[in-house]
Amino acid sequence: MSSFKLCGFDIGLDKRFFLIAGPCVIESEQSALDIAGELKAITSSLGIPFIYKSSFDKANRSSGSSFRGLGMEKGLEILAKVKREIGVPVLT
Repeated sequence: MSSFKLCGFDIGLDKRFFLIAGPCVIESEQSALDIAGELKAITSSLGIPFIYKSSFDKANRSSGSSFRGLGMEKGLEILAKVKREIGVPVLT
């Protein structure tokens, strides 16, 4: 398998382990910041590279009435704030 870069990290089977983690969907700005901060603290203490991931819209719910997220505009604003304030790369 060839390697590639993702958020500045080298990715591949022969590359160092890294973690992509976060809640399935962004529920609030504060929860996103809190979770990202805790994950950064844990991964930093263990020396594990970390990328925060959370979705702004989860259309693949089993019920049409399930919470899908805060929407694209608000969700992307929150992800930008996580990146800026917590100092971690983000994915959605």
